[in-house]
Amino acid sequence: MRVSRSELFAGRAVLLVLVAITVLPFISIFTTALHPSGDVPPGLDWPADPQWGNFLEAFRVANMTSLLVSSVFIVLAVVPISLVISTMAGFGIGLLRIPGARWLLLLFIFGLTLPFEGIITPLYFLARSMGILNTRLAIVLPLIGLFMPFAVFWMRAHFVNMPNEISEAARVDGASTWDLFWRIHVPLAMAPIASLGILMSVWAWNQFLLALVLVEDPSQRTMAGALGAFQGHYATDIPLLSAGTIVILLPTLLLFIVFQRQVISALLQGSVKG
Repeated sequence: MRVSRSELFAGRAVLLVLVAITVLPFISIFTTALHPSGDVPPGLDWPADPQWGNFLEAFRVANMTSLLVSSVFIVLAVVPISLVISTMAGFGIGLLRIPGARWLLLLFIFGLTLPFEGIITPLYFLARSMGILNTRLAIVLPLIGLFMPFAVFWMRAHFVNMPNEISEAARVDGASTWDLFWRIHVPLAMAPIASLGILMSVWAWNQFLLALVLVEDPSQRTMAGALGAFQGHYATDIPLLSAGTIVILLPTLLLFIVFQRQVISALLQGSVKG
């Protein structure tokens, strides 16, 4: 199907508008962060004397080193466990077609519809009764459970599209169910597994609400969760708050820049498989 010049122009114009809407707030935050501490800069005004030291001050005030350690720990605790569980569940539901697979899939789909804000209060009381409140486990364990509906649905979408001939040929050669999973299908599923791992890493790194509600110590939170405490202390110092926001979001931006092709491939892959 050939696209007319007017349609091409309209599509590019819409994309430019969307890019401007997305990028301008970041430019505004960046220019604000360069103003002297205590100022209230107007819009995109570039300061006459940029205060690059605001970023170092924000790094020091936000205790960024401990936040990096805490965020890395949470990501490394959540993502591998979530990948193992979701890959095995997706294999069982999508390829082995275990008894009750349809009902299990509907249960996971129902989990996708639950509003996150609606379960944060029960999670708080559950974490308190388990004795893990105000620890990183209060973030890790709920995140693993909250990631499961999407992760299982994602991996099931891969396994359900695998040709049955692969499994039948392996069975003829004497492969057990474990061999079929670990030696045959896991290597074939490395692309969706890696894509899912990247997505969950970004989501865990940017987790805000769980960290803010379930953990009081900012050093035990994610970097995004610590932004709430940072804002509470420096809400009147707009430049320092903007600098802290950029410092906290910078690792996520770098991660996306490095793995942008994998992330885009993951989103496109998830949209065409089902």
